Order: sequence, then structure tokens, then C-alpha cells
Amino acid sequence: MNVTIKQIRAFIAVARTYSFAEACETLHLSQPALSIAIKNLEQTVGGKLFIRTTRSLSLTPEGKEFLPVAKRLMVDWDDAFIDLKNLYALNRGTLAIAAMPSFASSILPKYIKNFAERYSGINIKIHDVIAEDAVAMVRAGRAEIALTFEPEQTEDLIFTPLFEDYFVVALPAGHILLGQKSVNWAELSGENFIALQKPSNIRHLIDLSLQEDKIHLNISYETNQLVTIGKMVSSHLGISAVPEICTETFQAYGVDCRPLMNPSISRKIGIVTRSRYPLSSAAKTFVELLTSDY
Repeated sequence: MNVTIKQIRAFIAVARTYSFAEACETLHLSQPALSIAIKNLEQTVGGKLFIRTTRSLSLTPEGKEFLPVAKRLMVDWDDAFIDLKNLYALNRGTLAIAAMPSFASSILPKYIKNFAERYSGINIKIHDVIAEDAVAMVRAGRAEIALTFEPEQTEDLIFTPLFEDYFVVALPAGHILLGQKSVNWAELSGENFIALQKPSNIRHLIDLSLQEDKIHLNISYETNQLVTIGKMVSSHLGISAVPEICTETFQAYGVDCRPLMNPSISRKIGIVTRSRYPLSSAAKTFVELLTSDY
């Protein structure tokens, strides 16, 4: 049924005034245009809505039944446009962000605070998950943006780099290597090493880089979470190599970090979005807030 909002407005205006002339003034329409709108509406619904005589104008029984429905339609229509305008103006809405825990606990809070102060009507949902899961959530449409390492496969994704993150060695309190400003990878070969389990992208990058330099690590423990590595290092179970972004979190566990050299290994950290789907106004604004500092 092809009923237009213009026809509904015309019907309500005539029903309120019982005068085509007054309705024309209210709607700023010519009388022929108003008459055509009412005629088309009546043809669409299949019957007369007004009883017209040379001296009077009144609603048909069907017109009386339809009038409150038409008024509700107009309210719903206006509310829908107000809601849409509020979404674009960032007065309301929801923003889902997936972020690897190291980013979520160190860098993200500052930007969430700045965003929330400007756009308090936006409800922000943060999913702090491992890097691979953050990318998967964007691919599945469960999050609009992911803050994580650069994914290996990006055919369906857009990666916007923010900064280069270098690997550091995580050492427990009192470790002899803390006396150095930097540490060579070869110096770790005699230590109990705590590694991320395969097929972690971080594990793959470290293994590949060290294989080229013929450096062997004594992997004593493996786990799935960088946070677990931090707690294990603090318990003097061994040492590890982690992205520099983890430094602040690890320091809270009593773990200190030093730059790792020879080779210097790094990964890009940035924003992952879907390539074929436009961002909401909230997500687009948040991305602009992030990229403005880098």
C-alpha cells in the first residue's frame, strides 16, 4: 500500500479544520495539490474519508476510525526522525569496541574518557579479548572497531595503523638482566622462558624472527594470555618477551621490562574495521579521536 506522509498530513489537516482552504494555509499547499493528496489517499485505502457538500465537510465513519491512527503515524514518523537525528548528532546510540587487554587496560581508558565527556549519550561496550578474537568480533559484526595488532589477512578488513610496538623482555624483581638498559635475545637462551601457545600471532612472529637469527629459547611454560605471563613472571617462574604495550600492566604485577635487541622485533598496533560496511557516526568519531594523536 503506497501511502505517503504527505497524504497523511493532508488528511489530518483537513480533519482538524473541516476546511480545505484553512488546511492549505496550514500546510502551505495550493488547493489543487491538497485535493490531489486526499484523492490519492482515498484511492489507495479504497473509499471516501470525507463527506463533501456545497456547505459542509465531515469525516466518513471510516475517516473517523482512521483519524487517531493517522495521528499516531505522524507521531511515530516525527519520533523516528528525531531518533535518527540524535544518532547522527551523537546524542544517543551504542558503540561496541573490541580491544586486546593490553590496549584496553593502558591506552583505551584515556580515549573513552575524552569521548564520554563530549558524547555522554553514547553507550560504549568494551570487549577486552585476545588480539585474534578482537579481529573475529569485527568480522562477525559484533564490534564496529577492534584495537589490536595488524591482522595477517585483511581482504575484508581495513587496518589503520596507530604506532609500532616493539618487543621487550619481562623480568621478575631482582633479576640480573635488570641492570642493563637493553637486552639481546641471545641472552635469554639460558633462561626458563614463558611463551604464548601456538597458533598465537605473537608466538609465530617471535619464532620466525629468532629462527632467522638461529636463536633458541628454552620454553618451559606456555599459556594463552599475556596477563597470565605477567603473573607467572612475577612469581619467578621464568622470563618472557612481550609487546611494549604490556609494560604498564606488567609493572602492576612487580615485573620490569627492558628493550629487546638483535633482532629488534615489532608489530603494528592500530584500528581494524570492516571494509564493506560504513561506520556509524559514533564509531567514525571515535576513530578520528584516536588517529588525531598519532
